[in-house]
Amino acid sequence: MRQRLHPLTALTAAACTAVITTAASSWVLSITVTAAVALGAVRLGVAGRVLPAAAVILMPLGLSLLMIHGLFFPEGSIVLAEWGPARVTAEGLAFAGESAARTAVPVLVFLLFSFTVSVPDLVTVLTMGRLAPRVGFVLASTLTLLPAIAGRLDRIRQAQEARGLVLRGGLTSRLAATRLQMVPLVVALTSDAASRAQALDARGFGGPGARSSYREVVDSPAQRRFRAATLLAAACMVGFRLVQSLPGLGR
Repeated sequence: MRQRLHPLTALTAAACTAVITTAASSWVLSITVTAAVALGAVRLGVAGRVLPAAAVILMPLGLSLLMIHGLFFPEGSIVLAEWGPARVTAEGLAFAGESAARTAVPVLVFLLFSFTVSVPDLVTVLTMGRLAPRVGFVLASTLTLLPAIAGRLDRIRQAQEARGLVLRGGLTSRLAATRLQMVPLVVALTSDAASRAQALDARGFGGPGARSSYREVVDSPAQRRFRAATLLAAACMVGFRLVQSLPGLGR
């Protein structure tokens, strides 16, 4: 099922889901969509990558929202606890939770998109479209950059451990070994970038003229209609929120 989904369909669904939930500004909708995306990640077999990555992004953000709004919310009237200038208010906690729930949706949907989209198909679609080939290549490369770095770092660690370097000790041992890992990692990534640039230049990647591709990405009429309907729904939701914010029409 994943291979049949057009990359633009997945991208449109992710972007419009983030826009609609942000414009709706409803914590119930945000939590519902977050749960649905997490369940989708489990069904697609990428929960082990999507959820930890989301936690790395959302946990510091959630803590900062809790510290800022939970302790220093000037509009709060229901005080739950107080320490000098810091006041834990029910309104501050509610605002922090609602903001965190609203932010979790775009983070999860775009992580799910990045871990499930077919990068070769995405490159083909971007190249065959009106987007410049270099721009399309850069956008697609961002989806493979972190996995490539993680794989290269794991191979460097295994090679160093094979030579007797202990990297699995305590915190001090790990910090001392960081420099020994970062230097070969940066050198390897720089070398890979230079080799990739030469290969692309030899194939006329940056040259002018029309492009052709041996890879064919099927785009069905149903998916085109779905993208149009989703974009229309997102535009309507944004328009509704803008109209609602006008003087005399707001809440």
